[in-house]
Amino acid sequence: MNVLLVIVAIIAIALLFTGGFVESLNFLIWVGIVLVVIALIVWLARVISGKRA
Repeated sequence: MNVLLVIVAIIAIALLFTGGFVESLNFLIWVGIVLVVIALIVWLARVISGKRA
């Protein structure tokens, strides 16, 4: 019975860490999407205004 309890505890801890990593990765994906949109807007503003670096 103790071995089963230890296995269940290890699986629960692994799932807890995996869930935390997935949440943080999900947040980082949204941050990346926002940065790409901002970069696209800045690039379009440069192209439309005709300014060259």
